[in-house]
Amino acid sequence: MAADSGAVSVPPITEDQRFRLLVESIVDYAIFMLDVNGTVSNWNPGASRIKGYTAQEIVGRHFSTFYTPEDREAGLPARALTTALREGRFEDEGWRIRKDGTRFWATVVIDPVRDDDGRHIGFAKITRDVSEKRVAEEALARSERQFRLLVSGVVDYALYMLDPNGIVTNWNAGAEHIKGYAASEIVGQHFSRFYTDPDRAAGIPTHALETARSRGRYEAEGWRVRKDGSLFWASVVIDAIRDDGGILVGFAKITRDITERRNAQLELQRAHERLAQAQKMEAMGQLTGGVAHDFNNLLMVVSGQAQLLRKRVAEDARALRALDAIEAASRRGQDLTRHLLSFARRQRLQPMPISLADRLEGLRELLGTSLGSNVALQLALPDEVWPIEADPSELELALLNLAVNARDAMPAGGTLSVSARNCTLKAGDIDPDLEGDFVALSVRDTGVGIPPDILARVFEPFFTTKDVDKGTGLGLSQVYGFVQQSGGRVTVESQLGEGATITLYLPRSTGAPRNTLDEAPAEAPGARKSWWSRTIRRSPRWWRACSSSSATARAWSTAPRRRWTRSPPATSRT
Repeated sequence: MAADSGAVSVPPITEDQRFRLLVESIVDYAIFMLDVNGTVSNWNPGASRIKGYTAQEIVGRHFSTFYTPEDREAGLPARALTTALREGRFEDEGWRIRKDGTRFWATVVIDPVRDDDGRHIGFAKITRDVSEKRVAEEALARSERQFRLLVSGVVDYALYMLDPNGIVTNWNAGAEHIKGYAASEIVGQHFSRFYTDPDRAAGIPTHALETARSRGRYEAEGWRVRKDGSLFWASVVIDAIRDDGGILVGFAKITRDITERRNAQLELQRAHERLAQAQKMEAMGQLTGGVAHDFNNLLMVVSGQAQLLRKRVAEDARALRALDAIEAASRRGQDLTRHLLSFARRQRLQPMPISLADRLEGLRELLGTSLGSNVALQLALPDEVWPIEADPSELELALLNLAVNARDAMPAGGTLSVSARNCTLKAGDIDPDLEGDFVALSVRDTGVGIPPDILARVFEPFFTTKDVDKGTGLGLSQVYGFVQQSGGRVTVESQLGEGATITLYLPRSTGAPRNTLDEAPAEAPGARKSWWSRTIRRSPRWWRACSSSSATARAWSTAPRRRWTRSPPATSRT
């Protein structure tokens, strides 16, 4: 059959020719043969491109020409041939030299070549220039090394990895600094050991990983546990780590100890709250003082006119009973205004050095009389307690207010503890403006406690949680005003079901205490002797009856050789 007119005739080639054409067409690999001594016997275009030699320039020369001087001196070319002949293959990476003297990073494979009878006739050598790959690998290695140094050098942050199950896989110096564990102690452990027992019981570690897995990130703040068991407030970030295929390979966890920052924020918040409370109490005091002063003037007119009318209706029993009711209401109003003036710090005080230890027995009888049989009284006023500078009558009135208040908080009975201790305050311990030597006089009961939501309002006048006929809400207001006017402060601590503790910080006196058990302080010069400054002697039984009622008692019992000069408190429990 005749051949097609457009067909091209291709002469047949042998297998050797086909193989030679294949080798000579490869330009990315240097493929050439060595004889048994390492002399180059042929050369492909890839070898010319990579190494820079033409076949005429290199055929017949030893292949060690491509090695660096230090490698030749170390005998690497001969060792490569020996290894290939002994093990059937030699693989290596290293620097090689081009014709122009430049270096390139090469991967080398040398295979021994044998004839059909198995005799060794030379070596086949394949070299590839992987300089760009090496540069990339070195850049990556350098970046990883720098990152590793960066991470390991950070001491203010705990930076470490978790596997998908939450097992710690590495550990930096910051983690050791913050949490106290060395890497050998914690790698391989579950990260939940840093959480508190309640958090573990609530499943927070598991929730953290699930959130990071589903959302890619988890952030939180909370208490964490160091190796020594101490707690610190931590800011935590957990990021999910995924490979190029989106498969989760672990988590990156960053923890920072922000305990000091949190404490500073809380202290700033407390300072703002104290300032707001002080401003509110100051405004209430100004308003209360003005109203109380004007109201007291009106009551004085009512009382004075009632006394004038009494002389005119001396023979009218019905009118006298009406006047008795008017005067009783007037005295009641004067008692309330006195408490309001005390809260507003407008009450006239007569401070003097007082030794609490010297007044121990008098205070025991005074307070015990108002408590009743189901409340145990404990007094701890040691001799080493410093003398204080205060008005003794107002101090006793404040303690009575606190005692009656505590008694009402213990309807089923309990214990009232009165204790004193010396303390030196720095600015900010109790109040930013309060510092120096003080005596902390604490009154603690075992009653029902004060709810947190009303704790900040207990000293406000007329604020009470009692029924309408159970108190006026002025008892603690008198305590607040007396302590503030004395140059001290008063604090309250309470938890529901665990009672309350009210502490009076009263300034230390540098003078010698006076024994005032048998005498009452004189009225200030020019002061009007109001009804409550007159001594009214009653029996203890009468005082107990008055202090247990809702009405304000107007006098209290007199111990042997002792004269009280103030009326007892309005019985209010906040």
